[in-house]
Amino acid sequence: MVKIIVFFFLILLHGCSLNNLFLNEEIDKVTVVSYTSYVKHHRAFISRSNLEILKNGKKYLYLYKKKTNDIAVLVQRRNTFFLYTLSDHRQKVHSLYVLKKRKYRYAVKYFKSMGYKTISSPSTKGFVIEVSYKRYKNIKTLLFESKDYTRLVKLYQRAISEYNSNIIKTIKTQLPKSLILNYYRRYEHRTKNPKKLEHLKLIAQKLLIKGPVLTKRSTQTSSIKLNEANKTIKEMREPKKTFSWYDFGRNKTKKEKELIIQKNPPPLPYSYYLNNASLDELRTYLSQNSTKKSLSASKYLILHQKKKNMEEEKILEKGTLEELIAAYKHNKNKKFKQRILFLMKKNLQQ
Repeated sequence: MVKIIVFFFLILLHGCSLNNLFLNEEIDKVTVVSYTSYVKHHRAFISRSNLEILKNGKKYLYLYKKKTNDIAVLVQRRNTFFLYTLSDHRQKVHSLYVLKKRKYRYAVKYFKSMGYKTISSPSTKGFVIEVSYKRYKNIKTLLFESKDYTRLVKLYQRAISEYNSNIIKTIKTQLPKSLILNYYRRYEHRTKNPKKLEHLKLIAQKLLIKGPVLTKRSTQTSSIKLNEANKTIKEMREPKKTFSWYDFGRNKTKKEKELIIQKNPPPLPYSYYLNNASLDELRTYLSQNSTKKSLSASKYLILHQKKKNMEEEKILEKGTLEELIAAYKHNKNKKFKQRILFLMKKNLQQ
């Protein structure tokens, strides 16, 4: 007991604090910050003392293990290499001692045999890592903030490749667009189908990037198909001419035909409401009970989302300040905020 009291007394004389006694438990260790359904956040304070510069000109190097989907950082202190797994706090720190300094190739080859390979950037594997120089409890450190988005990236890749925005419709976690932008653009350039482009547009809105724009060619093609469909429906709806002794030689006038069509208007195809219908037409169509029965769930949701977008555009263009504020409270759209500020400034000037 006396020895313990003397030990603490000597520490206090040297100006040490209790934090420094347990400093080794917090430095050079990966810890958990938060775990959510789609993001895993880890943090590591790695001491900068005696760090050697590696071949890439930096004091650290990223390695990736495909089998376990682990991202790690490699550093060197004198003759020893240390590998810290930034995506899993349960993994132990791997160390490798070399006889001579700067045996970089040997270290990379050794960790490759364990399944770790060098990568150009963590973002290629679905990770976002921020590195900064921090002084932690009077110790100079490299702070690594690692966020694992791999699960969310796979869901977005599936939604994009299948052209199905319903897969990610309910997800609220924001995916950094840098992780998916190239993949998105690749599939955007592959199709000219209006339905697929509509799904890509909804996905782009979730990612806060510029969505696809229908080209003239695709618009012309869809309008030609629409005209052909309307023509076929009109022919099917028109009553066939019958020739009998009763009405032999009797021809219906144009006015009579127009009256028949007005009484029994032909149903318009889904493509019309997707590409050409006005907001009022779309509202009327979706309010009908027969619409839900005739359309699939995905088609109905697409039209419902289009109606919502058209309503927002109308408010954004012609809405009053009160309507814009009410809409902004609901959708948090930056365009609405800019429009509100513009109108408020305009009102002040008047």
